[in-house]
Amino acid sequence: MSFLKVKPLVPKPVPDVGLTDLEVHPGKHATVSFLLRVSAFSIFFFPSNMVLKPLGAVGTVPLMLALLLLLVWLCASFFGLQNPFRARNPGRLGIGLLWLGTCASYVAMFSGLTGNTSIASQASADRWLILILASAGIVLAVSEAVRTVNDALMLVRALLAGALFCCLVAVVQFVLRINPMVWIQDVMVGFTDNGGNTVFQVRGLLTRVAGSTFHSIELAVVCSMMLPLSIWRAIYDSTGRKWLHWTVTALLVFAIASTVSRSGVLGLTISMIVLIPFLPTTARRWALVMAPVALAALFVAVPGLVGTLTSQFTAGSSDLSVSTRTNNYPRVAKLFGELPFLGLGPGNYRPTDALQILDNQYLNSLVTLGLVGFFGMVAYLVLPACSALIAARASRIPALRALAGALAASGAVAAGCSLTFDSMSFPVFALAYPVVVGLSGAVWNMVRREANLRAPGPDRGVSDSPPRQRFRPRPTIPDPANPASPTSRANSGNEGIPWTR
Repeated sequence: MSFLKVKPLVPKPVPDVGLTDLEVHPGKHATVSFLLRVSAFSIFFFPSNMVLKPLGAVGTVPLMLALLLLLVWLCASFFGLQNPFRARNPGRLGIGLLWLGTCASYVAMFSGLTGNTSIASQASADRWLILILASAGIVLAVSEAVRTVNDALMLVRALLAGALFCCLVAVVQFVLRINPMVWIQDVMVGFTDNGGNTVFQVRGLLTRVAGSTFHSIELAVVCSMMLPLSIWRAIYDSTGRKWLHWTVTALLVFAIASTVSRSGVLGLTISMIVLIPFLPTTARRWALVMAPVALAALFVAVPGLVGTLTSQFTAGSSDLSVSTRTNNYPRVAKLFGELPFLGLGPGNYRPTDALQILDNQYLNSLVTLGLVGFFGMVAYLVLPACSALIAARASRIPALRALAGALAASGAVAAGCSLTFDSMSFPVFALAYPVVVGLSGAVWNMVRREANLRAPGPDRGVSDSPPRQRFRPRPTIPDPANPASPTSRANSGNEGIPWTR
C-alpha cells in the first residue's frame, strides 16, 4: 500500500547557478517554458481590440495568457514545486506596492467612501484589478523562470519576434496605407472588435501609424523599450544570422520614426543614454559612430520627417497636444483635493471629452488611486530601472552587464515616457512592461549570485580570482642568550614549523 502514502510538499531542489551559467553559451539548453515564450510573443501579435464578448475588455488573448501564467505560478507554489520566496527582487516589490495601493482604492470605492459606486465605475475597477493581476503573473513567472543568461536570451528572442511582427505591420501601414491587422481579426473566430484602437493619424506632412498597438504613441514608446534588448541580442546571440538581428534593430528605429512622436524621440534618447555606457568597448565605439549615420539615413528615407518633427518641438504651447496637457492640471488639482488618499477608484477617471484625457500616467494614478496608489505606481515604474542599473554597475561579466544595462534602459524609457502618456491605459505597453520588470528581477538575482560566487570564504561560494592573503604576524627569532624572554616563550613549540617569508 505504499502508493497510498502522501509525501510532504517540499520545494523541489533547483540546480545551483555557477559563474559559467551567467555567460552566453551557444547551443546550451535553456529552461524557459513554451507557455512563457508564447505569452511574450502574443503581446504584439494578437490585436488587443479583439476580445471574447462574454469577458469584455479583459478577454484579449495576451491578457488571458498572462492570467494563466499567474495561475500556474500559484499552483506551483502551493504544491511545493517551487519556493515563491526564492526569487525576491525590487521588481516584485514594485508590483506588490502597486497591488496594495490598488486594493486599498478598490475597497474604498466599493464601500462607498469615495461616493462612486455605479455599475460603470465598478466595471472599470474590475478591469484595472484584473490587469494588475495579469501583470503580476508575468512578473512572477519571468523572474522565477529566468535563472541564467541563456534563459534570458531565449525569452528575449520570443519578445523580439513579436516586436518584429509589430514593426513589419507598421512598415506596411506607413508605406502602403493599409492595415494588415484586419486580416488577423477576420480569422479570430469567436472574438469581437471592442474598438479603442487608432491605426492612422495625420500629423503635419506625414501619417502616423500604430503597428499592432493601440496608438502611435504606444508604438513609439514600446519600440523604444525593445530597442536596447534588440541591440544586446544582436551583439551576443550567435544563433541565426547577424544581419537579421541587426535588421530587427533597424526596423525598431524605423517604427519609432514612423510614429512622428515626441515621445518616441524622448524614448530613443533615454534608451541610448542609459545603454551605451554598459556595452562592450567595440560596440560602444560603433554606436557612437553609427548613431548619426543611422539618423541621417532615416531622415533621407522618410521625406518630411525632419520638418514635421522640428515643427512639433518648436510649436510650444500653440500645439494642441501640449495645451491639452497643461489645461488639465487645474482639473487634476481639484480632483486630487477632493479625494487625496485613495482617489476616485482604480481606472475610474473616465473623461467625456478627448481634450480631458490625462496624458500622464503619474497624474492619472494620483487621481484614481490617490497618494497610496501613486507611490505604488512610482515604485512599479521606477524600481525596476534603478535595480537593473545597480546590477549593471556591479556585474563584471560582459554579457550580463550589458543585459542589465539594456533592461535599465528599457525601464527608464517606460518610467520617463509615462510622463507623456497614460501608459497603463494601453494594452501592449501594460503587458510588455511586466516582461521587462520580470527580466530586471531575474538579472538582479543573477548579479547577486555572481557576487556570492566571487566572494571568498567557504560559505559564500567559490571565487574565480586568487584569494586575498590574510594578515599573519611574522614570527620572530628567539633570543638564545635569554630563553625565558617573552619572545622565546611566544615561539615555544614552533621549533618544527618552517619560517614564513
